[in-house]
Amino acid sequence: MDGSIVLGDSRRKRLLAIYRKEPDPQVRLRAHVILLLDDGLTWATIARVLYCSTATIDRWQRRFQAGGVDALLEQNRGRKSPLIGWAVLLVSWVLTRTPRDFGCCRSRWSCSTLAVVLWDAKHVKVGQETVRRWLLRQDMVWRRPRPVPGPTDPQREWKLRKIRELLRDLPEDEAAVFQDEVDLNLNPEIGCMWMARGKQARIVTPGTNVKRYLAGSMSWRTGELVVTEGDRRNAELFVRHLEELRHHFHQRRIHVICDNARFHTIKGSKVVGAYLAEHGDRIVLHYLPAYSPQTNPIERVWWHLREEITRNHRCDCIEELVKLTMAWLDEHGAFKIEGRMYQRLKEAIT
Repeated sequence: MDGSIVLGDSRRKRLLAIYRKEPDPQVRLRAHVILLLDDGLTWATIARVLYCSTATIDRWQRRFQAGGVDALLEQNRGRKSPLIGWAVLLVSWVLTRTPRDFGCCRSRWSCSTLAVVLWDAKHVKVGQETVRRWLLRQDMVWRRPRPVPGPTDPQREWKLRKIRELLRDLPEDEAAVFQDEVDLNLNPEIGCMWMARGKQARIVTPGTNVKRYLAGSMSWRTGELVVTEGDRRNAELFVRHLEELRHHFHQRRIHVICDNARFHTIKGSKVVGAYLAEHGDRIVLHYLPAYSPQTNPIERVWWHLREEITRNHRCDCIEELVKLTMAWLDEHGAFKIEGRMYQRLKEAIT
């Protein structure tokens, strides 16, 4: 028998929001049924408009009258499809296994690979588009993963504590800098940009790549940047940069905090050892924990450099790119580039 429903403004507004925004089509259908009943349409008319049965209309009208809008949001109470269990299994494979565990010579899962492995392992035959729908319904998404450092330095906390103590107790007549290298490539790194829909923008690349390297240091106290250019990322570039720091800063001692690259160490480079033997009274090296680029503030400067200058650049030659980079560094400076992050790091250490 047809029944009537009278909604107040608040419940009708909520049902309209569900009908317009709810991702589950079944829930949208239930809200649509109740809204049409509120409009005074008969069950027969609603069934013809929504292509559903009068039994469906009766079921959700009774549940709405008993439990209100929240009753429409409940999951289906009917018998679950046996395929749901296979969807859950695929999700567990994606999260905990790799295709190589099943004998496939692949580094990551694709929908077709999952379909093949499901057939080989369980004799369940489904297509790759079915697998795609299963994964989406299980809240899985296709996105680029975030790389994270693997190994950890067993002396990490000790090294960080020593650096914190150095910066906290740094005398006025001494300077401390964070040092690192970055590479500039004539072949631009490709990143997102605005473009007309349906017309993919083009970035012209020179084909043969040319590189330059910058050794940079950022003053702990002032954020001032000192940068040295070179053709290779090696001990010679590092030593030339140390020499530039020695002439740039007038304090009696300069503490250079850097990573554990082999050409930064006395054991790894005779050139560095010879330089420190001569100028060790003014230049003192301190090493960050291994595999910990996030502990070096100048890494954020390089990140902004790539985002704002080198990504999608249109420089015709490497000299033009170097000139553009140097102008950007001179204009901004570390504190302007990443002032808030640097201040938070300073507060954490002091």
